[in-house]
Amino acid sequence: MHEKGHMDAISGYPLLKDADVNVQVGKYGNDLSVASARGNMRVVQLLLNNGADVNPRGGHSGSALQAASYGGHKDIVQLLLDKDADVNAQSGHLGHALQAASYRGHGDIVQLLLNKGADVNAQGGDYGNALQAASYRGYRDIVQLLLDKGADVNANSGIYSNALQAASYGGYRDIVQLLLDKDADVNAQGGRLGHALQVASYGGYRDIVQLLLDKGADVNKHGGNYGNALQAASYSGHRGIVQFLLDKGADVNTRGGDYGNALQAASFTGHKDVVQLLVNKGADVNVQGGLLGNALQAASYRGYRDIVQLLLDKDADVNAQGGRLGHALQAASYRGHGDIVQLLLNKGADVNAQGGDYGNALQAASFCSAKVPTLTRRMAITEMPFILPLHGAPQQAE
Repeated sequence: MHEKGHMDAISGYPLLKDADVNVQVGKYGNDLSVASARGNMRVVQLLLNNGADVNPRGGHSGSALQAASYGGHKDIVQLLLDKDADVNAQSGHLGHALQAASYRGHGDIVQLLLNKGADVNAQGGDYGNALQAASYRGYRDIVQLLLDKGADVNANSGIYSNALQAASYGGYRDIVQLLLDKDADVNAQGGRLGHALQVASYGGYRDIVQLLLDKGADVNKHGGNYGNALQAASYSGHRGIVQFLLDKGADVNTRGGDYGNALQAASFTGHKDVVQLLVNKGADVNVQGGLLGNALQAASYRGYRDIVQLLLDKDADVNAQGGRLGHALQAASYRGHGDIVQLLLNKGADVNAQGGDYGNALQAASFCSAKVPTLTRRMAITEMPFILPLHGAPQQAE
């Protein structure tokens, strides 16, 4: 039976003598969790009076107590606790009831759960702990309450690794300040964005970047997907933060992360103003590393002709090797950017250069000509086998 129809049947009729009130149904796992999530006190009481397990596990919300806590249904939370619900039961994507209530900003339920013995530092779920969940969502009063109750400000787990990163990601300066005042480690490592400074730089929160640096954040600290704060800001196109980080001593040529360096990151995402700034500040236009080998290959792959031209004007090596697509000409050919292919060839790109996943530019263009979804792209790529031989590439066999 459909979940809604099942609950309607329960609420509308007396339970049958032999009905299984603990049967697993729908994404919430069981009837008690469904009723708790919806705030249906009548059905919750009916189920409990007929033998429903107050501590069932399973489903999206993990338990009835977590479902009620997430939904903000304090009366049901109180009833479940009075019926001996396990306040620290672990399950579901939010781990436990305290994290669920903290994530949703239900301060009264957070207080109730703590009064009933909830572990303020319990680990688990998407956000690792209640403090990180509240910090991510921007609920300062709950963050303060959890800290007052002994929450570990540097606990490391969950999507954002720690509360400081979570608050920095959300742009909540007041919470960042509160956590730092409670001795949060400003350089703590972890998570896909590495550390709080990288998170704030990626998000474009200059006030938080300033605060973190004032509190001793290492401007050149490595870690995370973007390697460092400068690369994160460059990837996102936050020119003001890029300038600020450089003024604070960020190394313009430091390497690491998915894109190898800040210049490649900005070239990949098409932020010409950031590319120009980095080059003006001494970025090595030919530095190697990252997914696409160098900045020229990254810009060629993405089709940013103006950035390709800028890099070439700054003496980028048109035949530089590296990355999964070997060199800029192969990258542009693979993506069907005929104008960039022509520009690179005019600047001396070796039409027969070997390397990368497809061996050479002609193979890259030919391999992908039948795999693109739009007619315009398909026509552009189909032109490559005619453009490239004009510059000396061998004709492919019929």
